[in-house]
Amino acid sequence: MGELIIGITPLCTLPYFQGTTVPADVHPVPGGGRSPPATRPAHHTGRVYAVSVARNRRRHDRLVTRVVLIAYAAVVLLAMAGPTHESPSLRLGIAYGDRLVRMSDHDLGAALDDAVRVGARWVRTDLSWQDIQPDGPDRYRWELFDRVIAAAAERDLTVLPILGFTPAWARPAGCAGQECHPAAPKAFAAFAAAAAARYAPRGVHTWEVWNEPNLTGSWKPMPDATTYTALLRAASQALRQTDPSAYVVLGGLAAASTRHGDVSHTDFLEAVSAYGGNRFVDAVGYHPYTYPYLASDETQWGTPWEQIDRTRDSLRGVLSAHGTPDVPVWITEFGAPTGGPGHASDGGPETIGERTTHVTEERQASIAADAVRTANATPHIDALMWYAERDLATDTSSNENFYGLRRADGSAKPALGALRDAVAGLMD
Repeated sequence: MGELIIGITPLCTLPYFQGTTVPADVHPVPGGGRSPPATRPAHHTGRVYAVSVARNRRRHDRLVTRVVLIAYAAVVLLAMAGPTHESPSLRLGIAYGDRLVRMSDHDLGAALDDAVRVGARWVRTDLSWQDIQPDGPDRYRWELFDRVIAAAAERDLTVLPILGFTPAWARPAGCAGQECHPAAPKAFAAFAAAAAARYAPRGVHTWEVWNEPNLTGSWKPMPDATTYTALLRAASQALRQTDPSAYVVLGGLAAASTRHGDVSHTDFLEAVSAYGGNRFVDAVGYHPYTYPYLASDETQWGTPWEQIDRTRDSLRGVLSAHGTPDVPVWITEFGAPTGGPGHASDGGPETIGERTTHVTEERQASIAADAVRTANATPHIDALMWYAERDLATDTSSNENFYGLRRADGSAKPALGALRDAVAGLMD
């Protein structure tokens, strides 16, 4: 369950609070640290409450007595009413990749309706720099992403944009493809600032800077912590200068090994933190895919999930070693494919081997439900985004096509109901 915060607002004024002002948008944060801002209307203004001194001491004492009695009665009534059911503190969402901006209005609505259906309140989606500024730094094309923001707002969903994908004019010389890192951090920062200026008034305050920058396929020509940290610093400063309530997530690190050009998640975070990058962010994004294992499984070798905080070389260990132990982890992708070129596992030891490329649909459902419960029970995990809402295709030559809660034809897999029930279970 999420933290229950009970407040008593006295009807009297107390002398030792004279002159105190309290902004209306200040929220308590369990355990310290920054919390993502609540979604606010475009023209939100902080209300200020003044506290004055009671002049009549006897009247003041009588009022204080009344407040104490009222507070006591309120506590008794709460106890008699039994447990209070509130929203869980874990932020739950669906990760859609780059699909939403390509959809028709009908398909976009249906995809977002699935987030609502399972009880998720967040939508993670690419905000492609290449889509917004394909022709140069002086022109913006926001219309595709505007549709996503509007459709999400209609459903009271909060959008987590992933800032990434470099347009041709902003790439280093000789680097081809949108996965090339930006040649100039300032140009990327200007894009980030423009995005915040446009979408903060529409309720977007949380931003993820790039996706899996520790992989060669996502940060060309090669992953480099120095270059990424420079980009992260420029982007985080630009976002916060534009929107002081901006909440910045370090680009979702892929669970990987340091080989063939890729850099492991712990090695990459260690290098970024050595350059001070851990102090530019409010959270660290991570993609701890564990299939065919569960998130809660304990192993001798350490699954990607265990490497959050259960192993000697862990993400939390890196953050603590660099002076930021309270920076939370956001799991911005997690899931399991149900098709592929090899064997399917149902979780049994006899079905797990070198040729295992995917899981059964029933095992996917178990993985989904277990992830919700495990994330909610793990300190410093503040968000869980399930990837994905729907399969990409039916071609079994790649398991990348089969991560959906739905099959490519739109029919639901067991994981859809399992995820919904697990989220509902957090309210019990």
